[in-house]
Amino acid sequence: MFLKLDEKLSARFPGLEAKIVHLEGVSVAKENPELEQYKDEVAERIKTRWTVEELKDHPMIRAYRDFFWKLDIDPTKNRPAAEALIRRVLRERPLYKINTFVDAYNLVSMDTAIPIASFDNDILVGELYMREALEGEEFLGIGMKKPVTLYGGEAVIQDDEKLVAIYPYRDADSSKVGLTTRNVLMLMCGAPGVETSKLDEAGKVSVEVMTRFCGGKVV
Repeated sequence: MFLKLDEKLSARFPGLEAKIVHLEGVSVAKENPELEQYKDEVAERIKTRWTVEELKDHPMIRAYRDFFWKLDIDPTKNRPAAEALIRRVLRERPLYKINTFVDAYNLVSMDTAIPIASFDNDILVGELYMREALEGEEFLGIGMKKPVTLYGGEAVIQDDEKLVAIYPYRDADSSKVGLTTRNVLMLMCGAPGVETSKLDEAGKVSVEVMTRFCGGKVV
């Protein structure tokens, strides 16, 4: 299942798509020793697969960087999520610790080089939809102290009532996954030039990893 896109945005970015994965009955904890061990395993894989010097020129990473530039987002300042996480590992910096669900999908993002977004599905209203932002719309993302005012033309995701993400790099604070979350909608975030098979692969890995560390099942 793939996210619905506005026709104008689809015409502007041919090949843009995001794969949806629904999980229900998950259990989110603050931390998990087994997950911490798995972090080390993924980090070692990343170090054998990538170098900092070659990272930006890899076709997958380049596709997201080019997409960011077309959205007027500087990817050297606001890096695509997967690239940012991979860079942290390659520079021997510790990974963020949020909760077991967020930490686990960050590992999937690193392993597959696909940015991933996740929302508390019980907070969402109706179906998600991606479109161009309107000038003057406000958005409060995770970690923001106050809303930002959008210029118009950004790729945003909304449910039937509100914006839930600036695609593909900032999720809304209101629908973030927390310790009380039980049902989750995940997005494998694509970009023009990223093959559908890569999103499918990321979705498969997400299900395996998320159910391993957070339980639940695919809807």
